[in-house]
Amino acid sequence: MQLEQAREGKEPEGKSFGNISDAHWSRARDGANAEAMDYYRRRSRAPGVKEGGGSRNFYCMECDGVVPEQPGLERCPHCQASLAGMTRRYFNWVEINEPSRGDAAAVLKPLAVAGLCLLLLVLLAWWLW
Repeated sequence: MQLEQAREGKEPEGKSFGNISDAHWSRARDGANAEAMDYYRRRSRAPGVKEGGGSRNFYCMECDGVVPEQPGLERCPHCQASLAGMTRRYFNWVEINEPSRGDAAAVLKPLAVAGLCLLLLVLLAWWLW
């Protein structure tokens, strides 16, 4: 049916063929991601974005400006905010450079409770024997 409509020069229903029609995915989703598009438009106007940069540039947490990856750089070149800290925001992820706390406490607490209960059961059994 759609092929027949396309041969007759009519706009096929459903999927789009040839030139972009109103049914094409790019038009059908128009306005669906307005919040994300506004965010990226704001980010593209941040200081240093126009100039581009290297592959490991990161963004200032205060002004969203591009900060070049340079050893010893302590302040943002745009707003002079301190870059000290363990968190760096890259284009689409955030790195936290501090080691995570281990899960030992989460495992040891129930083990200690279970061990104490077992010890009490053994003492109770010995006392009743």
